[in-house]
Amino acid sequence: MESRVFTGATAIRGLPVLRKPVTRLTTTTCSLPTLRLNGDLSNGGNLIWGRQLRPAILLETSPVNVISPVPKRESIRPCLAAASSPAEGNDSAGDAKVAPVGFLEKYPALVTGFFFFMWYFLNVIFNILNKKIYNYFPYPYFVSVIHLFVGVVYCLASWSVGLPKRAPIDSNILKLLIPVAVCHALGHVTSNVSFAAVAVSFTHTIKALEPFFNAAASQFILGQQIPVALWLSLAPVVIGVSMASLTELSFNWTGFISAMISNISFTYRSIYSKKAMTDMDSTNLYAYISIIALFVCIPPAIIFEGPQLIKHGFTDAIAKVGLTKFIIDLFWVGMFYHLYNQLATNTLERVAPLTHAVGNVLKRVFVIGFSILAFGNKISLQTGIGTSIAIAGVAIYSFIKAKMEEEKRQMKAA
Repeated sequence: MESRVFTGATAIRGLPVLRKPVTRLTTTTCSLPTLRLNGDLSNGGNLIWGRQLRPAILLETSPVNVISPVPKRESIRPCLAAASSPAEGNDSAGDAKVAPVGFLEKYPALVTGFFFFMWYFLNVIFNILNKKIYNYFPYPYFVSVIHLFVGVVYCLASWSVGLPKRAPIDSNILKLLIPVAVCHALGHVTSNVSFAAVAVSFTHTIKALEPFFNAAASQFILGQQIPVALWLSLAPVVIGVSMASLTELSFNWTGFISAMISNISFTYRSIYSKKAMTDMDSTNLYAYISIIALFVCIPPAIIFEGPQLIKHGFTDAIAKVGLTKFIIDLFWVGMFYHLYNQLATNTLERVAPLTHAVGNVLKRVFVIGFSILAFGNKISLQTGIGTSIAIAGVAIYSFIKAKMEEEKRQMKAA
């Protein structure tokens, strides 16, 4: 029922006409829940208190001295006598009740912890399942296409039901996203080539060098001055990766070079992402990048692996595990890939940069540890020490960089 403000003598069917003088209302004789102004009254704004009032009704109320020039969103104390009937009074009182606090608002730390857990869990499952597929189907270009294809189908299905609502895109935004998507596609494909060629733990050890490439690109390409402390923190990363590479039992140049190209590609993706900042939410942004990256990945897969796939690739895989398991494995590895990337983006939105940086380092530790346990990879003592040094260096670098970004943000806010 819409609340209304009546003035003068108004005849209501079934009730006698009341001609009682209108009493002036003052803010000193009554106290009620706070009202707020929605817009400027002089421009036809509405006064909101449980119900939306039409501007024309408000303009009729002349005796009441409460409508005066008031700054936007200033609190006003209305009078209890303003309720024109018991029914309206009860309705307004019900609307004024404080809404119950939901679980997400009541336990934010618990929800954030769940996001981190699912991010780690899905990432570990993806890496293990991905490597198992390469053991009987060693075609990383085609598998990369499947990763993106399943994610794109998931995004289109989500858009069709409005979860989330699809953000509009135009030619200007598309021009900004294409370089990001191309770098994302190249980094994704080369990562999978490395996963197929060497142990998962070794690929992630090489990918620990990504902060080094980011720092180098920031200083020598973007012209940003990198502090000496950040460069010093990267020294353990380079030393640790070098130690691990020298004695890695699964080492080969294809896996090593592919992982390095992946680092460079994701570095440029970060650079172009900064130039392509839009008002689009992260879910829609990642969906559009995945769609563009899919079209980028299809031609190399056809050129490099198409003939082998048609000749014996699919036949050998089906003979080893069966058609049903082959299709199910490809579907789930694509789902895990998309979901863990989406959760990583959503987690970044919920926490401070420092927390996300530490979480990203811990994720890499989880993946390396679980991959060694899952596949029983044998590593030498020097490889283990080198991997530990590299991860420690990444942690120090992430901590210092996140603290610097936080200080910059606080200075801008001040």
